[in-house]
Amino acid sequence: MVQSERIAAGVAELRETIRANDGENVATWSFERRVDELISAFYDDIDTLITLRLGDILDLFLIKVLYVKRRSRDYATLEYLGRMLERYLRASELILGGKSRGFTAYLSDLMEETAHPSGAFQNLFEAYRKYGDNALFIAGIFPASLGRRRRGGWLGGAPFVDRSYFTTMGRRYYELAANHELAEWAQLRDTLLRLARYFDVYVDALNEMSARYVMGMDMRIIADKMLDAFNRYRRTRDPRELELARKYAALMKLDARQWPALDAVAGAAPADAL
Repeated sequence: MVQSERIAAGVAELRETIRANDGENVATWSFERRVDELISAFYDDIDTLITLRLGDILDLFLIKVLYVKRRSRDYATLEYLGRMLERYLRASELILGGKSRGFTAYLSDLMEETAHPSGAFQNLFEAYRKYGDNALFIAGIFPASLGRRRRGGWLGGAPFVDRSYFTTMGRRYYELAANHELAEWAQLRDTLLRLARYFDVYVDALNEMSARYVMGMDMRIIADKMLDAFNRYRRTRDPRELELARKYAALMKLDARQWPALDAVAGAAPADAL
């Protein structure tokens, strides 16, 4: 079984454990260790593009920040958030309304649409749910976009908004969606009510997920991987391990002059090889 298949199988096992114990949190020491092992495996070989479903990657990170760290107990909400993030982060959905200005314009459009709903939905339930999702996605994944007045151009003309604005709007829209008659038909009433009630908790979890895994990387894992590769090189003198250590160092934006051992042990590599 290749690395990507092992990770996918591991995430599936975690999901099934959570589903089978819905209503309680079973993040034991062994469960937490398994989550950390899978995240570490995701960073194992930066030379290889690991072929994983976006949904599996997002679910793994959500399990870490929400189920392990914040002791979530509800499987349906984890599932809802995973599929919501998957929809928003897929390239095919990054552009709205046929525009082609890239992700920055997409984010501004989401903010503008949430602040000033266009009403372009077939029913109020879908509109409320979408606007709630918009608010959670923006405040959770892009907190740095909040609190500044937009002046036009690629970022459009969205009004001055901050986290409290999107928290208020997100809660309101999720409550409206949960109270709509279609929420029961879609079997989402309890989930939408939970999203409204604990909106801040989910924003905090997504902030951490964004900083460490989505818009950034966990530099503690990267540092460990660099040191492991370097130590393997010292034992084996395999040049591939030294190159791997340099690539991890590059991800950390380390100045090679501060890590001369990465070059000295190679014998002839230039000081700026990183």
